[in-house]
Amino acid sequence: MRAIVDIMRLCPVIPVLVIDRVEDAAPLARALSDGGLKVLEVTLRTPAGLAAIAAMKAAAPDAVVGAGTVNSADLLHQAADAGAEFIVAPGLTESLAKAAKARSLPFLPGVATAGDILRGLELGLGAFKFFPAETIGGVPALKALEGPFSGLDICPTGGVTLANAPSYLALPSVRCVGGSWITPKSLIAAQDFAAVTRLAAEAAALPRS
Repeated sequence: MRAIVDIMRLCPVIPVLVIDRVEDAAPLARALSDGGLKVLEVTLRTPAGLAAIAAMKAAAPDAVVGAGTVNSADLLHQAADAGAEFIVAPGLTESLAKAAKARSLPFLPGVATAGDILRGLELGLGAFKFFPAETIGGVPALKALEGPFSGLDICPTGGVTLANAPSYLALPSVRCVGGSWITPKSLIAAQDFAAVTRLAAEAAALPRS
C-alpha cells in the first residue's frame, strides 16, 4: 500500500471529480490519465460516485483512484468496498481516522485551523487537505500555519485554479493541489474529452517546489 504522501507526490494536481453519469467515468479517466494526471479523486456527492470508482479503475489501470467527500466511517467502508485506493474527507474526526486505519487506506482529511492540525497529529497523521483553501485565507493563511507546523504534507483544495495553483505549489509544505477546473461540466456534457486531456496536460506540467 502506498502512503498518502507518495500518492500526493505523483502529480501536482489531483482532479476533484463530480460524476453525474457512470457512463462518463471511463472516458473521463482515460482523458485525465492521457493528459498526465494519474491520481483521481471521485467525490461521493452523487449517486454515481461509488460505481464510477470501479469504472475509472478499469478504464485507466495506471491511475490511482480514490474517493472524496467521505464524511462518515460508514461511507468510508462503502468506498473501500467499491475499490477506492485512498480516502479524502472534508474534515477530520477520530472515527474516520480509525476507519481508514482499519481498512489500511491512505487517508487525507481536511483541516482549516491549527486546532484541526493538532488533532490530526495526535491521531498520528501528517498529511492533510487544506480546505476550503481560498475561503479560509489562501496562501497567506497556509504560510502562517507552516511556521508552527513544519514538516506537514499539504494538498490545498477549494477555490484552487490554474491561475493560483502555482502560488500554492511554491510553498514548502504543499505536495499537490486539488481542483475541479480540469473537468468543467460543459466539456463533460459535450463529451469533449480531448479538451479535458489538454487541460490535464496543462495541469500536469505545473512546477512544484
